[in-house]
Amino acid sequence: MTQPITLITGASAGLGVEFAKTYSKRGDRLVLVARREDRLKELAEELGNARVVAMDLSKEGAAAALFADLKAHDEQVDTLINNAGFGLVGRFESLDGPRQRQMIDLNCGVLTELAHGVLPAMHNAGKGAILNVASVASFQPGPGMAVYFATKAYVLSFTEALHEELKDSGIKVSALCPGPTSTEFGEVAGFGGNKAVETVAMTAEEVVRIGVEGLDRNKAVVVPGIANKISANSSRFLPRSTVRRIVNLIKK
Repeated sequence: MTQPITLITGASAGLGVEFAKTYSKRGDRLVLVARREDRLKELAEELGNARVVAMDLSKEGAAAALFADLKAHDEQVDTLINNAGFGLVGRFESLDGPRQRQMIDLNCGVLTELAHGVLPAMHNAGKGAILNVASVASFQPGPGMAVYFATKAYVLSFTEALHEELKDSGIKVSALCPGPTSTEFGEVAGFGGNKAVETVAMTAEEVVRIGVEGLDRNKAVVVPGIANKISANSSRFLPRSTVRRIVNLIKK
């Protein structure tokens, strides 16, 4: 039997590294995609069963270039971990416009293109798995991170719909919705040092373990941690106006 192939985007840090370690231990052959080639090569050398594709997926045409690379290596993806993405903290009008558009393109557009591109081979095989990394931000509006929260709402809605479409196909589809996690994400986004966030942060290892277990069970939505479950369900028992104000206070 040939080794299953797992494609992991955003594989150079944080959750991506932990996904790589997890699927490497399962015996999968990995294709690791991210911008930072040095980090990818270091990780691939550590794991021993990974191939590196250094690529900025936020650039136009990146998804097509990645699929061309996979085809050139005669690789068909058995598991897709759509992990690449980033956030920005600040008032919408004060943040860089092109950078926010780049966030939409990466968090939503490329994620969608990659899911669309791997499905034909999965259908032919009658099996496969897609995990899209969303966020607890998916469940509420986010003043102070307006575009980021909106992109994650898209990821959640898209993934739930795809899960339902494919539920009888043998293809598993899950949205992983972590809350604050001890990764580089906060520093990149611009809220490093926020005590309200750091207090409830989970480790990347915990989040990935719960996410992979949920995908194995073909659970449509996976929210790791009690605090995150409460946050995700807050809009069910609080007025949305109150939820908006709470999120706004946390971001300050």
